[in-house]
Amino acid sequence: MFARKKSPWVMHLPCGGCNGCDIEVVAALTPRYDVERFGVLQKGTPRHADVLLVTGVVTAQVKERLKRTYEMTPNPKFVVAFGSCAIDGDIFRDGYGYAGPLDEVLPVDTYIPGCPPRPEALIDGLNKLLQKVR
Repeated sequence: MFARKKSPWVMHLPCGGCNGCDIEVVAALTPRYDVERFGVLQKGTPRHADVLLVTGVVTAQVKERLKRTYEMTPNPKFVVAFGSCAIDGDIFRDGYGYAGPLDEVLPVDTYIPGCPPRPEALIDGLNKLLQKVR
């Protein structure tokens, strides 16, 4: 548990939308922001992740996949809703495929609002998540 408090392993789950949030997540991994210096590592599989970073709109197609991915993640696990689309649907809220906000599908631990949130907001949100875990 000590290592998870100091070095969260994050899996990015892009659900769709405009991909603005996805670009900001990738920007946080570049040398300018370099989240790895804080111990944050991006993982490609939920079996190795501690944090699920969800971006985009939760649609009817993605809803079951999100649940399955959450179940594959080992305990203790945390969910971060990144961006307005994941939090409340934003401009896609009235669309036919919208299945509701992320917190109706998965238990969300941290919300990072914005359209799209800056990489600094991602770093701050992960820092606040780690403080909550400690």
